[in-house]
Amino acid sequence: MSMTKLVGIVLLAVLISMSAWGAGKEYLYGTWRLVSYTQEILSTGERIDVFGKAPRGFLHYSRDGRMYTILVKAERPKPIDLTKMKDEERVELFKTMVAYGGTFTFDGKTVTHHVDISWNENWTGTAQIRNIRLDGRKLYISTNPMPRPEDGEPIIAVLAWEKVE
Repeated sequence: MSMTKLVGIVLLAVLISMSAWGAGKEYLYGTWRLVSYTQEILSTGERIDVFGKAPRGFLHYSRDGRMYTILVKAERPKPIDLTKMKDEERVELFKTMVAYGGTFTFDGKTVTHHVDISWNENWTGTAQIRNIRLDGRKLYISTNPMPRPEDGEPIIAVLAWEKVE
């Protein structure tokens, strides 16, 4: 590949990236479908598919400044009869989901979710700061380093989303 062609490709990629950033909050508006949810353990570099290879979920940003998200593990137990569920089944369902909603602010690089309601109550009333990277119709959201809920090991969570038509 010639140097001129390589420079042209790089310039085009930069311009596309800049146009997505230039769109700012407008680009975030709408519904996003979860593609992957991974955690990187910082001490080892190991990557874990938190909710399996095919997690399900949606994230929505609206023009009125509100957001919500729900994510679930790829394979979850399906109770036969909700009235006869055992506590262990309820715990497993709780452990295989994430859901919260509130308002959001966006500065072009980070989005802050101001949580009004959450599945675990620990996030209710908090500001969840997320790093944003746009790549065409994909949105990558990552956390800053934080303790892993299961064992306190420092991790970064990365969620990949694609825009829903």
